[in-house]
Amino acid sequence: MMSRLIVFLNIGLVMVTVLCTDKYSRQDFPPAFVFGSGTSAYQVEGAANEDGRTPSVWDTFTHNGFVNGDTGDVAANQYHKYKEDVHLMVETGLDAYRFSISWSRLIPNGRGPVNPKGLQYYNNLINLLISHGIQPHVTLCHYDHPQALEDEYGGWASPKIVRDFTDYADACFRAFSDRVSYWTTLNEPNALILGGYDVGIFPPRRCSPPFGINCTKGNSSTEPYLVAHHILLAHSSAVRLYRRKYQGMQFGFIGINLLLFHFVPLTNSTEDVLASQRANEFYVGLFMNPLVSGDYPDIIKKNAGLRLPAFTNFEAKQVKGSFDFLGVNYYLRMYVKDNSDTLKPEKRDFVADMEIKLVYESNASTNEYPIMPRDLQFVLEYLKQVYGNPPIYIHENGQITPRSSALQDISRMKYIHSYIGSLLDAVRNGSNAKGYFTWSFLDVFELLGGYNSSFGLYYVDLNDSELKRYPKLSAHWYSYFLKGGNVSSEQVIQLGKESPLLSVD
Repeated sequence: MMSRLIVFLNIGLVMVTVLCTDKYSRQDFPPAFVFGSGTSAYQVEGAANEDGRTPSVWDTFTHNGFVNGDTGDVAANQYHKYKEDVHLMVETGLDAYRFSISWSRLIPNGRGPVNPKGLQYYNNLINLLISHGIQPHVTLCHYDHPQALEDEYGGWASPKIVRDFTDYADACFRAFSDRVSYWTTLNEPNALILGGYDVGIFPPRRCSPPFGINCTKGNSSTEPYLVAHHILLAHSSAVRLYRRKYQGMQFGFIGINLLLFHFVPLTNSTEDVLASQRANEFYVGLFMNPLVSGDYPDIIKKNAGLRLPAFTNFEAKQVKGSFDFLGVNYYLRMYVKDNSDTLKPEKRDFVADMEIKLVYESNASTNEYPIMPRDLQFVLEYLKQVYGNPPIYIHENGQITPRSSALQDISRMKYIHSYIGSLLDAVRNGSNAKGYFTWSFLDVFELLGGYNSSFGLYYVDLNDSELKRYPKLSAHWYSYFLKGGNVSSEQVIQLGKESPLLSVD
């Protein structure tokens, strides 16, 4: 079924054809399109105190009890079980595996010598992936910068981290870029500045009253912008280094990752429509505008004023164009309501500067995300129209379920089926999407939920001393699709009723 919908973009009103493809196979995608799944270092590796690894800010955060008392000390223990996990990836049929490197495992002090044991682990993992034809897609920092740098100078709140991150990136490129062709500098910096430096629900818990939650240091009015600025400088510095020293010989690609939502006006009022535009400018444009044009959006400069750092001419030139692709993490829509008439000019943080309120829907009993696959098309269309249709990898997409749902994750099957179909429609409509990764390959330590919730294709039995893995229905569905099977909503229903589909005739 096809409908004509109107999406409001910064450039004006654009007519977008929105499809609803139900039956498809991977052969319907371009031949080079990549399908994979992902995890991140702190969430999956475990071995937190082994072989020279030192704490990251996430170790400190969880050991202070901020995630239900859970920690990533063991997580899914991929550090010791990576061979078994790669075998599961092969059985599943993955083209690629997205993972991150633990900065404090590779360089324990944040700067200085490389840890041989950490180097050996990542070399072993990368080599094993490649030997089985699985592309490594590597993120340099997935929220978890070393606690040593946080203690020394405040981590991302200090410009000193630009040099240290660049040196760390150089160590990774030097060690692995002869085999790794896809590099992401940072994961979700737009979420990090909010959670870590405004409201204080993420490490390093820097915030200030009345915006943050029981932080002991920080400034919610200034640090979100300061950290965003340092991240852009660090990212572009690492990209510049990669392009100068490695890319010409190894022909790899480097980008950055953002968490995106489909922002929908809560009502049809002009105020709410404009508020949804502001949400995009602050949440997406704060990073994408500098990457595309070399400067911040006008509305952010207006609302933040002198609290927003300015780029020098050199910095603007370095930041502009400093990406080969954009990684997108997408899960759900957000409804946006205007909140511009209740603000006090003397009390502002990043959220107040947006002048909005956000509302999202979820299943009250399970907290599962509503399945609205067309929203992904709107997000990709927005990136196409506003930012020149950059190459995009969907780095994360998946359904949250209670761990108690165990192997019968029918809602996850429905979710992934719907969103891959939506992605196919976006590609047919001209989106420059190049790949899709489910979140997550295994049940991991979830950054906000610990072990209460799960996103994995494979269940990890935390009550088993060996942390045994079991395929969920979604793993069987994804494997069937990856091996060439035709999938549809009816096939999802049948898989929920009958025995798993393990292969394609």
